[in-house]
Amino acid sequence: MSRYTGPKFKLSRRLGISLSGTGKELKRPFPPGQHGPGQRRKVSGYGIQLQEKQKLRHMYGLNEKQFRNLFVKASKLPGISGENFMVLLESRLDNLVYRLGFANSRAGARQLVSHGHVTVNGHKVNIASYIVKPGDVIGLRERSRNLASIKDALANRNFLPNYLEFNEQAMEGKYVRLPERSELPAEIDEKQIVEFYSR
Repeated sequence: MSRYTGPKFKLSRRLGISLSGTGKELKRPFPPGQHGPGQRRKVSGYGIQLQEKQKLRHMYGLNEKQFRNLFVKASKLPGISGENFMVLLESRLDNLVYRLGFANSRAGARQLVSHGHVTVNGHKVNIASYIVKPGDVIGLRERSRNLASIKDALANRNFLPNYLEFNEQAMEGKYVRLPERSELPAEIDEKQIVEFYSR
């Protein structure tokens, strides 16, 4: 299954969350289309589970196969499967590049990584799904530090999570520790996703 390339605002309105993080998409708080306003449909248990799964999948920009494989990996780790899954998603290199402010969106961060602008512990890594470990340092290649898109994104960054540290002079960030559940997206009910894949 290929990556979703359709209208992001329509998708955000259908899922009921802001996929960009800005909240601009939800100025009209109802699903898109002529039947969107005033729509009252009873959603089944399966429908709720599917919607939660789709919210998280589109939030991180993964296709179904990647998403499922990461869930299987998380379910084999000790602890709570749902929380492990969200921590693994948050530990992806493209997501951490976005969180550090090198890009304005996860899609932009994925492009930076795949084009070879990003380093982990001084080595170039061009795999967006690379799982970063606590203690790893995420930086930019020397020739990439003056890119206008990166400078603009850093200037517009308004939040840095507590599990990351950023060095302005070196233009690099450190993944200090694994995030806690309270620091991850609150609008996601990961228990529904675990039930969806446990059927």
